[in-house]
Amino acid sequence: MSVDHLTGHRGLEALRSQPVLETIWRRRTHRVSRGADVPAGSMSYRSPHRPMPLEELEEAVLIALTGCSGLTMPDRLFEDPRDGTSIMAKPNLTMAGRTAGSPDNAQGTHFFMINDTGTYYLRKLPPAPDRPFDAAALVERAREAKVKVLDHRLDVAEGKRDFPAYLDSNRFLSNIPGTTVFLPVVDLSHQYINALMYLLTQPDGARPVILDDRNFHRPAGVRKWVRNGFLNPDIKLTLGALGPMRTQIEADLLLQNMMLVSDAMGLGAWIHATIHPLIALGDPKFSRTYGRMLGFDFVTPRFRPADVLRWHIPLPKYASARSHPIGLRVGGEHLIKAACPPNYPSMRKAVDAVVAAKFGPDGVYADKDLFARIYKGDYGQRYLAEASAYDQRVIDCARDVCTYIHDTHGRFPAHADAIYVPGVWLQTHHIEAEYYERFFRNGTTDAHARHAERWHGTPGDGRPA
Repeated sequence: MSVDHLTGHRGLEALRSQPVLETIWRRRTHRVSRGADVPAGSMSYRSPHRPMPLEELEEAVLIALTGCSGLTMPDRLFEDPRDGTSIMAKPNLTMAGRTAGSPDNAQGTHFFMINDTGTYYLRKLPPAPDRPFDAAALVERAREAKVKVLDHRLDVAEGKRDFPAYLDSNRFLSNIPGTTVFLPVVDLSHQYINALMYLLTQPDGARPVILDDRNFHRPAGVRKWVRNGFLNPDIKLTLGALGPMRTQIEADLLLQNMMLVSDAMGLGAWIHATIHPLIALGDPKFSRTYGRMLGFDFVTPRFRPADVLRWHIPLPKYASARSHPIGLRVGGEHLIKAACPPNYPSMRKAVDAVVAAKFGPDGVYADKDLFARIYKGDYGQRYLAEASAYDQRVIDCARDVCTYIHDTHGRFPAHADAIYVPGVWLQTHHIEAEYYERFFRNGTTDAHARHAERWHGTPGDGRPA
């Protein structure tokens, strides 16, 4: 399909001029999509319309929000102002900026898009061109980003839309024909390693001892680092307290951005509970009942007698309770690849891969041209020369902690999943305008009232002009 007709698109122009404060203030969830029925006693509603899927440009705007929006800035200190000692000032995993913040710019969030034509993985593309909100460019980039994973809508079989697959009333309005759903999935593993190293860059006397609260609070592979004085035994930090290293937060922020933009476009937007995350990814505990779904690779740790006390796994036949996703392959290509075995021969190799991606010959901090695009003049080269990287002891200690975790618990991480699903997704759709007009005061905004006219060239009821 040609995209020439999109030049000067009215809907896109209206979106560009929509006041952000008004959008935030008037943002409300609109759960009822065009064509949906609402059984609700005396307030029941039956739609006279067919479902109306989003058009390609409408989806393309939202796809753009999941991707790279430029380059970020390393605006941080190089030196401790108290004594002038070096501070590790190169924590980022990538310099690619996104529409939401990310711890150490990890950008571990991946998105799937689900609509009537199938289920798609959305590739992260390089920064957008000079006119990122040009209609034709948006559509072309969206097409480039989409990788079809399933030729149908990700869902459970007919008759299985009950718990644990879906929650309560969600099952009647969520992920139904005509809707487009964005599902975030977060690779925690790379940032788990990176954040652990960042933690170990604290000054002398402030580096904590890492303890394993699932193994009687024993040192997590760091005994020698306590003995040699690198870690302070008076400061203790458990693996459980580290949790997902806050990496999951970026997914929530991205979803909020997408919800606000959807609302500003005059679409319905609804953040709510997904299909049970492990069902959606294809966990072996559920695949016999629900099928392989997205078909992620899973690792199930070998049962060890100590798991009875560590993880309350009483018998080997229950070992699958600790299975977790470690990647997704489609057509032989790794679309998502966690930094852990079996994707790497060992945790030492996984840590080395994270370090190499930052400081190796082809790493982020070896790319002089990249920093010349971020900084003015020669400041980029100054940053690369003056800002410190990791002390070798930091890398070695992190290797020992990560190796301990995998050797002890049979997976990495042990206290969080390598690939984490926040458990919420964003549904976008054309709203059932008559439903909101009949029952609610201020049920819609001007953007909703004028959506059909601006985005489809039709009157407000969606009929051809």
